Amino acid sequence: MKVEFAKAAREELIASIEYYELQQPGLGLTFSEQVYAAVERIIELPAGWTPLDSTFHRCLIKQFPYALIYTVLDQVIIITAVMNLHRKPDYWRSR
Repeated sequence: MKVEFAKAAREELIASIEYYELQQPGLGLTFSEQVYAAVERIIELPAGWTPLDSTFHRCLIKQFPYALIYTVLDQVIIITAVMNLHRKPDYWRSR
């Protein structure tokens, strides 16, 4: 199954990697590895993660307070948000 990051999600991913790398060298890499591990889990079982509504699911990222918000359209997984769990929970819904 193909995976695409929405522009805003890609920007959140890059900003989060940069933030963690500034906190501790190598931590940004660890974060990105955990994000891509979550993507692999989603690919293996797209409907297996927490449903948020009839369209979107949430997959938690291990070791970090983040989740991937995604939907599946025509056999394409679209990552809508790389969500910091400490933010307002529905900020991404307008995307």
